[in-house]
Amino acid sequence: MSQASIELQLQTIPNNPGVYQFYDKEGKILYVGKAKNLKKRVSSYFHKEHDSGKTRVLVKKIVEIRHIVVPTETDALLLENNMIKKYQPRYNVMLKDDKTYPWICIKNERFPRVFSTRKLVRDGSEYFGPYTNVRTVRALLELIKDLYPLRTCSYDLSKEKIDAGRYKVCLEYHIGNCLGPCEGIQSTESYDQQIKAIREIVKGNLKESLQLFKKQMKDFAEALKFEEAQKIKEKLEVLENYQAKSTIVHPRITNVDVFTVVSDEAYGYVNFLQLSYGAIIRSHTIEMKKKLDETDRELLELAIIELRQRFHSQSKEIYVPFEITMEEGIKVTIPKVGDKRKLLDLSERNAKFYRQERFKQAKITDPDRHVNRLMAQMKKDLRLSEEPRHIECFDNSNIQGTNPVAACVVFKNGKPSKKDYRHFNIKTVEGPDDFASMEEVVHRRYRRLLDENQSLPQLIIIDGGKGQLSSALKSLDALGLRGQIAIIGIAKRLEEIYYPGDSIPMYLDKKSETLKVIQYLRNEAHRFGITFHRQKRSKAAIDSELENIPGVGEKTAVELLKEFKSVKRIKEASIEKLIEVVGVSKAQKIYEAFH
Repeated sequence: MSQASIELQLQTIPNNPGVYQFYDKEGKILYVGKAKNLKKRVSSYFHKEHDSGKTRVLVKKIVEIRHIVVPTETDALLLENNMIKKYQPRYNVMLKDDKTYPWICIKNERFPRVFSTRKLVRDGSEYFGPYTNVRTVRALLELIKDLYPLRTCSYDLSKEKIDAGRYKVCLEYHIGNCLGPCEGIQSTESYDQQIKAIREIVKGNLKESLQLFKKQMKDFAEALKFEEAQKIKEKLEVLENYQAKSTIVHPRITNVDVFTVVSDEAYGYVNFLQLSYGAIIRSHTIEMKKKLDETDRELLELAIIELRQRFHSQSKEIYVPFEITMEEGIKVTIPKVGDKRKLLDLSERNAKFYRQERFKQAKITDPDRHVNRLMAQMKKDLRLSEEPRHIECFDNSNIQGTNPVAACVVFKNGKPSKKDYRHFNIKTVEGPDDFASMEEVVHRRYRRLLDENQSLPQLIIIDGGKGQLSSALKSLDALGLRGQIAIIGIAKRLEEIYYPGDSIPMYLDKKSETLKVIQYLRNEAHRFGITFHRQKRSKAAIDSELENIPGVGEKTAVELLKEFKSVKRIKEASIEKLIEVVGVSKAQKIYEAFH
């Protein structure tokens, strides 16, 4: 694959945390890496000299770049770890076992112990994590120990053995670190209440425990035990800042396939996350061209069959965003909350990023396809009868009523057509009247297009709310164009879009391409109008300053500005220089006026 192809791939990588994978020409994975900013990190491989010979060889072999977007840098670290273990790429340091990151375990036993471990034993115990920071685990366990006295011994505390008096309380009981369940001093109900509270803390749900923490701090403070109160406060700060658990690894979610779909008018994009023993081992997105306006459900059902066959998936359970029809023997789950829902959200995020990549690539390699898709999307979003291939946007510019002007910018196929931009000096309106000014410029613009038999736009955008839109409509009515051209108004504050005769505005998705095009038009009209307005004000100020001098008219002012370039230089010019340009009589008057 050529350098141009690599550059194209680099242009579409997002600036999000995630994991990237490099592949060679045979489709074999060469390297897996993590990044806080995917675009910056991956681009660095191709845009700088490397001291390491191995890195230079790696870069030469890369023909394809893939990536998986995740919520945080910690998630990227965990996912990188999983993928290295799964695929063992040639250029990665090998990770041979699962003892990389610590977990917090609540043991499956009577009077459960709570401890850290690097080994997962599938005996029904609960595991939380993994944690990328060992200090977080220690701080959590220390806080739990201070708040809830738990046993640390490994005795089998069955009811029979406790009743038989097999055990005696140890030093931990006497110093207050344990409440003596081994002698039956603490009940299972009391102990289980503690475990329930600990489980919520480890999950990151501090709501119930916070009340207890605050009470403890208050009690310590009232007892003038400020050091103890400060210790509780410090541990709380550590607890609130820790990352409770990762969406990337969860030991309870084993051997599951996750599928989501996003689509537009012409294409659907289906993402597939494959989980094995709680870890994501694959992310893949496919693009599907619509033939008969297929629904998202139809696209997803087709894609699931294709992807499961392509990657030889044997999973007996799948997570999807809505009800679908699947073959017998496959459990279909539609997660609503919790870790399963987070995995579904992660899959959807990756599908959306892939869609954005394809949009960016299409702009470069297939502009016609990009334009056709964009026009179809705008037609649908704005409820138009035809695609808005030709759009015109109007904006008024005046400051305290001075030098009122208006601007009309023109977009064709979603891009600015600057040769068609037009400025308007307001002729019939006195003072700062935006409504009347809008009515005038719209009438003048389309009167001229009709007189010159030029093509009319499919959409007019008025920068302003209902008032400006109503004014523009008066001009279209007067010209007999009402109903022939779609017209909308956009209010600046909340990006409200108004339609004729409808007092309730429409709101587009803030991330939609349609809104981005409208905002681009509006901003361009504003910029174009402000530039012209400044030029007029500047010229008016200069003209008035020179022409206010007795004996200096417009012709003399132009001659002076041609020679000296600015009023400032005219003021600084000597009498001799002025005489050379305008003669003795006028030069004397100008020199005296400025000195």
